[in-house]
Amino acid sequence: MDSQTTYNYKVVRQFAIMTVVWGIVGMLVGVIIAAQLVWPQLSFDLPWLTYSRLRPLHTNAVIFAFGGSALFATSYYVVQRTCQVRLISDKLAAFTFWGWTVVILLAAITLPLGITSGKEYAELEWPIDILITVVWVVYAIVFFGTIVKRRTPHIYVANWFFGAFILTVAVLHIINSAALPVSLFKSYSVYSGTIDAMVQWWYGHNAVGFFLTAGFLGIMYYFVPKQAGRPVYSYRLSVVHFWSLISVYMWAGPHHLHYTALPDWTQSLGVAFSILLLAPSWGGMINGIMTLSGAWHKLRTDPILKFLIVSLSFYGMSTFEGPMMAIKTVNALSHYTEWTIGHVHSGALGWVAMVTIGSIYALIPQLFGKKEMYSIKLIDTHFWVATIGVVLYIVSMWIAGVMQGLMWRAINSDGTLTYSFVESLERIYPYYIVRLVGGALFFSGMLIMAYNVWKTVAGSEAADDTIPQTA
Repeated sequence: MDSQTTYNYKVVRQFAIMTVVWGIVGMLVGVIIAAQLVWPQLSFDLPWLTYSRLRPLHTNAVIFAFGGSALFATSYYVVQRTCQVRLISDKLAAFTFWGWTVVILLAAITLPLGITSGKEYAELEWPIDILITVVWVVYAIVFFGTIVKRRTPHIYVANWFFGAFILTVAVLHIINSAALPVSLFKSYSVYSGTIDAMVQWWYGHNAVGFFLTAGFLGIMYYFVPKQAGRPVYSYRLSVVHFWSLISVYMWAGPHHLHYTALPDWTQSLGVAFSILLLAPSWGGMINGIMTLSGAWHKLRTDPILKFLIVSLSFYGMSTFEGPMMAIKTVNALSHYTEWTIGHVHSGALGWVAMVTIGSIYALIPQLFGKKEMYSIKLIDTHFWVATIGVVLYIVSMWIAGVMQGLMWRAINSDGTLTYSFVESLERIYPYYIVRLVGGALFFSGMLIMAYNVWKTVAGSEAADDTIPQTA
């Protein structure tokens, strides 16, 4: 006897729409602080509009609100489709959406007010950290519970990446956020000095490694083959990619602390593992791009595929650049300069945002019962605006950063510095303007996306796919 069940698309729709909303918010704040570096008076002498308070708001909004919502949406969608079963609990899934939304809103309130722990990418104070932990545990229950009750014998590789991201982020968050509260709005890390720095960058780099890499590789391994209409180029390579990446990534964090009080052997260990990361990273990039073998012609007519494949190109570029910047001699030039900012955004905008945008464009019609997005031409326009924006951003920061590093290390024959710090700032000022233009272009692309999504969703009825279930 056959009956019908449906996937839970409601929570996927909620997270997918909020991905677009938070993308606009996070990138708007990014444009504002980029403008403040050109025109410092834009803070209007208001403490909650200063760069120092808006910068953590920007990073949290883009990483955890925009990126996090995309990961929730895609992981919930992919785990249902590949396991051929509904999410284990609709109520728990709904809790993760509303809980995560509350976390984001609390961040948007507390960070501009200066309520912060001061730990990069982990600035939120202890009551919010506890809420994050609760939401994350429920997320893990929903995701892994759905895998346990799957109807397919095989666990598709995308779910391995999503699973690793969920488990590792839980461990990172709990250990790094361990704190001693002294009031409702203030706490101090349980770690001290150099140990605190080591734990922080163990967390910080692995937030990049698992939140912004493993999770989004889960997206890549589902949406690239799906959009291309081709199987993954090498399933064996995808498994090797998974195990090598998660084994090596965990140890690369010390490269953030070169030439500091961190023991030299620990710095060198970070260098070694960072260079090792080249192999799995490029293995994954090649696997994704080569999935288009026999389907390259689709790039001419499918802008969604353009987003996905170009994102892989940026992934390859930034995962080559990262290990190179981890080498101590290169790091001596790049550290504390705008080159690092260019590197971060080649990954954040070029890889994370582009693959997110492509996957959301692929998802929205599926979730709202449409054949395709309202305007394919607008997707193509968005692609070119975003790509030009990323290139302007990262190239300007590369040039500015190398110039800074060379000026800072230039010395006269008598051993005095050739340039003052202000002189180096004057030289890079034009590149701050170019960076602002690039960021504004990328932000305008998000507005194009919002319009396209709104026109696609307006007047449509929510879709819930039915799947056969043998009673």
